[in-house]
Amino acid sequence: MNFADKFMVQSTFTFFGHHLLQMNTIIHLLKTSTSAAHIHQIQTQLIVNHRHLHLNTTVAHHFIAACRSFSLLTSAYFLYTRHLNLKPHVWICNTLIKSLTPRTSLSFYAHMNRNSIDANNYTFPLVLKALSDLKDTSCGQRIHTHIVKLGHLDDIYVGNSLMSLYASVGEMGFCRQVFDEMSQRDVVSWTIMVTGYRQCGKFSDALSTFERMCYANVVPNQVTMVNALATCASCGAIETGVWIHEFIKRNSWELDVILGTSLINMYATCGRIQDSLTVFLSMKEKNVFTWNSFIKGLATAKNVEKVLWWFSRMNQETGIDPDEVTLIVVLSACAHSGLVQKGKQIFDSLMNNEYGFLPNAKHYACLVDLLARSGRIKEAMEVIKEMPFEPSKSVWGALLVGCRAHGDLEMSEFAAWNLVKLAPNESKWYYMLCSLYTDMGKWSELDKVRVLMTAKGFKTDFGVDMLESKYAMSY
Repeated sequence: MNFADKFMVQSTFTFFGHHLLQMNTIIHLLKTSTSAAHIHQIQTQLIVNHRHLHLNTTVAHHFIAACRSFSLLTSAYFLYTRHLNLKPHVWICNTLIKSLTPRTSLSFYAHMNRNSIDANNYTFPLVLKALSDLKDTSCGQRIHTHIVKLGHLDDIYVGNSLMSLYASVGEMGFCRQVFDEMSQRDVVSWTIMVTGYRQCGKFSDALSTFERMCYANVVPNQVTMVNALATCASCGAIETGVWIHEFIKRNSWELDVILGTSLINMYATCGRIQDSLTVFLSMKEKNVFTWNSFIKGLATAKNVEKVLWWFSRMNQETGIDPDEVTLIVVLSACAHSGLVQKGKQIFDSLMNNEYGFLPNAKHYACLVDLLARSGRIKEAMEVIKEMPFEPSKSVWGALLVGCRAHGDLEMSEFAAWNLVKLAPNESKWYYMLCSLYTDMGKWSELDKVRVLMTAKGFKTDFGVDMLESKYAMSY
């Protein structure tokens, strides 16, 4: 080796050695930084003295992590978009997109496009997740076009992420299109379809997709089963629910809190209280959601004695504290069963903060319902006047139900007009007023309501009997 070759090798070694020393120094400083000011100083050094070092993926990883820990991700964003002209590697871009807020990550993706930095199959799931969080379908369709053009639709992870975006905004037509076009599908693909249909209320489609999945010999996972069980509960598909339970037992799945609670909710909602109790007792671990599902099932079955017994046991023996939902269920059960004193006692306990929280507007609505259903209209009105919230639709609806049941037409009228004020675009309250004024023989008032209905575009030619059946009270 001649002198020139020796000099080149030595120079190269010195360069890389110096570069490695710089890199290790920067990484050490980033890992040991204790303030935002340190990060700003390191960023300045990267810009002024080490113009290429920021492109090293290891340095970038530590710099972005340090920025995240000090809530300085804007600094990282600016470093890779404004201060330096050289293009970062797509791996660095992906790391940054994953760390940024959804809106800022989309801005960075746009920067990648403007600067001809090609996204890869790891980029698109991150961008699609940001779009899903923002519920941005129109931008999602543009990204969909990018995915197709760059040939990433065959990547199952990208396809699933695109499906997830469409499902999250209820665009099940687009979701199904992506599903049908995918060259391969896995349990996640099928689960997204089942979940998406369930969330937008298309229960028959959700169940038929679940059945197709099973026929395709794709083994469901826990998320699939939880959503399938929720669908069964929503549409009363007890046969499918029982089949799912048998599958769980046949495959020796553990009934953890999530799966067990889903089964309890399905059985209880479908009126199979004994089956829900069997599942409930078999679970090794329960949480407040498990208890709420079981107690709500008992309440739905109008078994208020058992509701109160299990509520007492939950409160005293298990160490699981009831939450706001528990108290709503129990108070509502008392209201529907006419247990006024017991309901008032429970509400007083709430007022005394015995459960660790004070009553909210829904609890007050339950109390109004309790009193109004038992004919204590004046007492219910006193509660409404003294409650620390503005009366909600639930409150006035509860009062209206009680007043109608006990023939107090004047107070029914008062409650109905308050409902019209709160929900001027809901037709059922106008129909209720028409029914009331017909019963009261107030024909001029009836005409005024019909004028309002015409202005709102509501029909005014319903017979009184039809009104009562078609617009049954629900609040």
